[in-house]
Amino acid sequence: MVKPQSTTRQAPLPTRHGVSPSYIWIPEGHWESALQFLTQQFPDIPPKVWLMRMQKAEVCDGDGQVLSPDSQVKRGMCIYYYRELEDEIAIPFQETILYQDAHLLVVDKPHFLPVTPGGKYLRETLLVRLKCTTGIEHLTPLHRLDRETAGVMLFSTQVQSRGKYQTLFQGRQVNKTYHALAAHLSEQAFPIHKTSRMVESTQFFVMQEIDGEPNSETMISILERRGAHSVYLLQPSTGKKHQLRVHLASLGAPIINDQFYPVALPQGSDDFQKPLQLLAKSIAFIDPISGEQREFHSQLQL
Repeated sequence: MVKPQSTTRQAPLPTRHGVSPSYIWIPEGHWESALQFLTQQFPDIPPKVWLMRMQKAEVCDGDGQVLSPDSQVKRGMCIYYYRELEDEIAIPFQETILYQDAHLLVVDKPHFLPVTPGGKYLRETLLVRLKCTTGIEHLTPLHRLDRETAGVMLFSTQVQSRGKYQTLFQGRQVNKTYHALAAHLSEQAFPIHKTSRMVESTQFFVMQEIDGEPNSETMISILERRGAHSVYLLQPSTGKKHQLRVHLASLGAPIINDQFYPVALPQGSDDFQKPLQLLAKSIAFIDPISGEQREFHSQLQL
């Protein structure tokens, strides 16, 4: 199992250029050496790349012992290394810090920028960019925001207080509002209390609605008309993946420039001139440390 470095585990390798080391646990099996294990686990990475990393002392075990190509490995060992990407796509949009204190960092995330590393994105992610600009090594996102969605994003800056803020999100004690631009629904009466049961589709990365007990809930109203379109105010009570996109699409008003709903386009279809018209506009909660009402608003507009 490969993971980015956990914020509670003390990594033997330091954060480098905002990128924390990744690690992999060795499962049941037999390998002659560390090099053999790594090349079998990561067939897309040539052996010469692992040799170069080992020569630079960038591969080690959980105790910080640098591994050589012929180092012995066994079940239960943890190997640390730096994930690297060649020819990473540059995201031509910049994040903005809205607020920072001893416990929180609040940021306006641009469209197209992933929050955390994964797949074909590493340094061009909000987390890595912020680690580089702020120098906060233990920065951790407190909630999710799709890569295609822009708007308010909260990060924890301290390990000690992180759990208090995470509990707010887990207990649905955070109020979020979103703005979305989509076709006007002239036949609908607003506001709409939209509920449905959402599950993973057989199609990669896409969600679908099925019959059954609802597990997603969104209040939908209209903020303004823009010709044949409306700016919708979306207030979700639950946080299913792609919930707002699915709910509007199922009503007959897919969000403008949505690459997944109602029909998923091929991967790599990004057009930086056509961002998804969905914005995480505000987030509000009672601060679990100060007891104060907190409310943060995106400076972006659709």
